[in-house]
Amino acid sequence: MLATMSAIDLPAETLLTWSEQSVGELPTGTVTLLLADVEGSTRLWETQSDSMSDALERLNLTVNDVVAAHGGVRPIEQGEGDSFVVAFARASDAIACALQLQLAELLPIRVRIGLHTGEVQLRDTGNYMGPTINRAARLRDLAHGGQTVLSGATEQLVVDRLPPDVWLSDLGVHPLRDLPRPERVVQLNHPDLRSDFPPLRVTNELAGRHLPAQLTSFVGRDSQIGEVEQILNENRLVTLTGSGGVGKTRLAVRVADRAADGFTGGAWFVDLAPVTNPLVVPVVLARTLGLSDQPGRSTIEAVSKFVRTRQILLVLDNCEHLLDACAEIVVELLDAGPGVTVLATSREPIGIAGELIWRVPSLSVNDEAVDLFADRARRTRPDFRLTEENSSTIAEICRRLDGMPLAVELAAARIRTLSLTQIVDGLHHSFRLLAGGARTAVRRQQTLRASIDWSHTMLTEPERVLFRRLAVFMGGFDLDAADSVGADADVEHYQLIDLLGLLVDKSLVVAEEVQGMMRYRLLETVRQYGLEKLAESGEAETVRNRHRNHYTNAATALEAQTGGDGTPLIPWAELEMDNLRAAHTWSCDSAAFEPALRLVSALQRLWVTRGRFREGVAGFDAVLGDERFRDQSVAPAVWIRAVANAELLAVWFSVPATLQRAQEALAAARELNDQALVVHTLLTCGLLALNEAELAAQYFTEAAQLARATGDHAALYHVYSYQCFATNVVGDPRASQAAGEQGRDLADALGDKFMSRYSRTFLTGALSMQGKLAESLAVGRRLVEEARAGDDRPMEVFGLMAWAQALSLSGDAAAARAAAQSALDVGATLGGFHEDTAYVAVATAALAAGDAEAARQACEDAWRHRTSLKELFVRSLTPMAEAALAGGDLVAARRWADDTVAAVPGCYQVLALNARARVAIAQGEPQQAESDLHEAIAVAERTGGHLRLSETLECLGALAASANPAHAVRLFGAADSMRRRHGAARFPYVQAAYDVGLSAARHALNENEFDSAWSEGAGLSTAEAIGYAQRGRGARGRPTSGWESLTRSELDVVRLVSEGLSNKDIATRLFISPRTVQSHLTHVYTKLAVSSRVQLVQEAARHA
Repeated sequence: MLATMSAIDLPAETLLTWSEQSVGELPTGTVTLLLADVEGSTRLWETQSDSMSDALERLNLTVNDVVAAHGGVRPIEQGEGDSFVVAFARASDAIACALQLQLAELLPIRVRIGLHTGEVQLRDTGNYMGPTINRAARLRDLAHGGQTVLSGATEQLVVDRLPPDVWLSDLGVHPLRDLPRPERVVQLNHPDLRSDFPPLRVTNELAGRHLPAQLTSFVGRDSQIGEVEQILNENRLVTLTGSGGVGKTRLAVRVADRAADGFTGGAWFVDLAPVTNPLVVPVVLARTLGLSDQPGRSTIEAVSKFVRTRQILLVLDNCEHLLDACAEIVVELLDAGPGVTVLATSREPIGIAGELIWRVPSLSVNDEAVDLFADRARRTRPDFRLTEENSSTIAEICRRLDGMPLAVELAAARIRTLSLTQIVDGLHHSFRLLAGGARTAVRRQQTLRASIDWSHTMLTEPERVLFRRLAVFMGGFDLDAADSVGADADVEHYQLIDLLGLLVDKSLVVAEEVQGMMRYRLLETVRQYGLEKLAESGEAETVRNRHRNHYTNAATALEAQTGGDGTPLIPWAELEMDNLRAAHTWSCDSAAFEPALRLVSALQRLWVTRGRFREGVAGFDAVLGDERFRDQSVAPAVWIRAVANAELLAVWFSVPATLQRAQEALAAARELNDQALVVHTLLTCGLLALNEAELAAQYFTEAAQLARATGDHAALYHVYSYQCFATNVVGDPRASQAAGEQGRDLADALGDKFMSRYSRTFLTGALSMQGKLAESLAVGRRLVEEARAGDDRPMEVFGLMAWAQALSLSGDAAAARAAAQSALDVGATLGGFHEDTAYVAVATAALAAGDAEAARQACEDAWRHRTSLKELFVRSLTPMAEAALAGGDLVAARRWADDTVAAVPGCYQVLALNARARVAIAQGEPQQAESDLHEAIAVAERTGGHLRLSETLECLGALAASANPAHAVRLFGAADSMRRRHGAARFPYVQAAYDVGLSAARHALNENEFDSAWSEGAGLSTAEAIGYAQRGRGARGRPTSGWESLTRSELDVVRLVSEGLSNKDIATRLFISPRTVQSHLTHVYTKLAVSSRVQLVQEAARHA
């Protein structure tokens, strides 16, 4: 039960004897107990048995005399073998007794002593029992021979009544075996006694933790804690660096707490923040370790002696203002004790050999910082909750504060009186909003300004100058930019690298490797502080002008070096976007319009290829729309280029654009005789004139001619690519394909992947319109893959749209809907033309899937988002009439069909006329339907837009099924063959009408007649099918002579004569008699004034 009982039965002669005077009535109440035993007595008896009898006799005499001298009383039976127990009414007597015992000459015996003060319980009149004697025994068990330890309770009673030359040292809080509560252990020291004992004999694996209590929970940094722990296991000096308020101290304490179990000497926290005198650092460390001043020994010597044999972790917090002193003492400690590990926190590295520097990052703004804000906000306002509704606002707060823990905590504290939105708004003045921290925080951490002030006061004057100048940078900067903006007479160029390095070391500038290059940045709160200092310096305007000039000149130079792949301009601009915006804003604010236009024009390729249309348009408008701009002197070439670029972006983004202003820029370019500018403005004029096809063609033709004449191949493939788009919009697929292939090939040859994708986007549509769906699908799929790989969202949207259209028409409705939805999703990130026109693909895909309501809704969305410039495009491609017809709304279908037929150009007429014909059939107007269908055939033949021609033939077949079933079956057969060649599927909404018409024709013929007619139709080529369907149509104002006077049937006969067919073969091909063929030839000879087949063939060749 009692720790005083010896575990070994010793010979009788080894037992300690007691004089009568030391045995008496035991004190009760609050008593100080001294428990002692001989260290290693068994070993001594085995190795030095001859001397042990005399030594034990000396111990007996000494104990009896000393105990009697200091008024101690021993229990009668307590203390067996080599141990003894003494009780004292006064703690100071117990201390004096222990000191005299240790000073006595007892070798080879060394006594270990433990003292504890507490209320005692008597087992009987001569013995103690209970917690106090047990705790005293466990204290004694911690000690080594010659060492005296006392409890914290005893220390409090004797600290002011110590014997001469005695001092106490704190050994930390340690667990006591089998006892529930750990005990603070203090060592008794004297100049004539040894004090550098090994670590206490702690039997429990838990080590002492002398760390500050944390009143708030630790949030986040799980991976970082593990990383620092691992580093600490492998290095004896680790310094956590970072800016003020980033969380260095909390992280260090957290890591030390987790690592403390591996240090038998415990983990100790040394706060250096209040220390201003470097000479006091060793004293603060000694006091933390519980070491008092020792006569004849310096403080650093005492500390070194203390740590020499201990496994100990020291946390030195806030070293940045005491770097030399910290460096000196850390070197001394690491040299003195191999078991010493130091974890330091500092805004600047300590700078000694063996130091591992670990920069503490800010919290991740989307999770850890948000969690910290929510946790601290709940402490301020218990009803606060993190929800889906407020999480984005909190994330914005954390983003604006760079995830800096101190700033986040200060912002969260404002939740008591401000809403989240008000906090966001208040962050425009961070130092005002974040002005009040916890009263318990150290003074320099109570406000954000105080924290940064602390760092700023430690800078040299050149460092302060450079620091405030660097505050103009947004987001980050490289060394060249820092040199351009920061260097002058006050900060020489050769000094800048060193000064920048010092600012990094002092945690005011963050250095990080980005894309293989070193970049620098200031945390936003630090930057705002720097801007205040810049304003106070009076040099803000000069520094901002340098910043603007650097980025304007850099953008202009890089644009001139940029090749077809967009490098080096685009990667650089994306990295520097925050600085580019700042430079442009400053230019506008200071009415420096020419550099503003030069900058935004130099970034034109970025605006287009990365889908930043909105930002580009806004950049031009900020200058060209400024009332002050008219009074400014801007170089004509700068203005011309800016107008051309601005109007071009307006086309892309579907905002109002004016052909007139572009034409004015074109006239100015002609006056300058700048051919490159002329070509550039011609392209812009061509795109703005899309609704006037002939005018647009004139612009593109002239641009192509100039580009060829000047050898400007880049301009030439831009011309071809834009021609591909323009001819696509006006429904001329053959011209669009030709221009698209030329633009693609030339762009590929020059390495311009973006313009190659641009050409292929509309080439995909041109191929589809001609019925080349397999080729269109292949081009479209590859285009989408490349656009995604190249992060080319504009072409990804257009590619997905074109691909979705081809998928819909080929019958893969599920894939079409997925592609169309992707186009809509990506388009939403770009806005403007890309987002709005994606609804076209959604509508067609829904129609292909048989979802009439979804098709109607998508059509309405597309129509609602139209602008004057893209209305033609929306009308041409959106299946509005078809969607209404599929939904059974004939009135709406007729209205849409009439409007579309009247408005759309080129091959898009085929779709519109087909839809109106179906409405006419449903409304009982077969003559109107037949007229529209024959007109659709004529348009398809004229434009080459054959894709929907199969539908036209099927409608004509349905109309002829009752009156001329053989003719109808031939049309059905020709349509089926055409669908197979094109790979085109039939939309679900027309399937029923097709089935009815085909069934009627089938029932009107016997099987052989049906099969023969079907085979005859299926054997027709597209041209032959067109000729067959059109045969017999009226002249419709045709002239009486010349080539234009020939009817459709006569043209078919002429074509087959040119192929060398006889009258009989021609009759077979056209399903007419040889006599009819001869009749057609007679009429042809008369109209063309020829008399032989040879002359006819020659004339046909002339008109081919």
